[in-house]
Amino acid sequence: MIMSRLLFVLLLAISTFAAGTFRLYMKDGGYHTVSEYKVVHDRVRYYSTERGDFEEIPRDMVDLKKTEEERKSMEDTVKAEAAAEKEESKAEADFRKEIASIPGDTGVYWITGSGLKPLKLAEQKIANNKRRQVLKVLSPLPFVAGKSTVELDGDTAAFVVDEEKPEFYFRLAREERLAIYKLKPGKKGVRIVENVAIMPVTNEVIEEPVEIESFRRQVGELLFKIWPTKPLEPGEYAVVEFSPPIDANSITLQVYDFSVRSKSK
Repeated sequence: MIMSRLLFVLLLAISTFAAGTFRLYMKDGGYHTVSEYKVVHDRVRYYSTERGDFEEIPRDMVDLKKTEEERKSMEDTVKAEAAAEKEESKAEADFRKEIASIPGDTGVYWITGSGLKPLKLAEQKIANNKRRQVLKVLSPLPFVAGKSTVELDGDTAAFVVDEEKPEFYFRLAREERLAIYKLKPGKKGVRIVENVAIMPVTNEVIEEPVEIESFRRQVGELLFKIWPTKPLEPGEYAVVEFSPPIDANSITLQVYDFSVRSKSK
């Protein structure tokens, strides 16, 4: 215990501390606001920020342990803040570099550790639920009265994502709404993007997608970043650009499908 105390005092005696403004504590409970101090034999010499000059005081009157603990804590805080600011600056620089790397062509791009990968625009089909008859492969997608589905061919997407929370950039041609949909399995090797119903008499178009809760952030002119708020389970999904119905018999969707699989598969 005595050796530790002597070592502590010795370290104080040979060092001059300058860590911004801090308190030099007295054993009677008071303190001086200082910018630096050093122990010289039985005296403590410090620079008083209150009086703008160097002063001295007997070492026995100073609570060196409390002073140094607080000064060290302040120093650690300053270092931590500086490190955080440096990390934030690097992250911002990396983000700007990433944005600059996105092609000027409209479309969706998946962010991976190795760069950006473009998703392919999927061909959609409208099928009447009663007859399962394909009506069109065009956009805007026309509908007939009753219930229909927007479908994609195949049980799974060719584009595979091995992340639970993938991040996508979406460069638009004009202002539109964006979303991530979970696709439902359909019959005869198709995936259902959404169910659509046209109400009798009013001809109101009602769309019923399974939308994934997502974050959306605009990062440039007609350039957005979108990613799910929660991890995605393995399955079939799509990044979708959509507009309000043009009329009572059509909707406009741009679908970029992808499959989420675990890295072990």
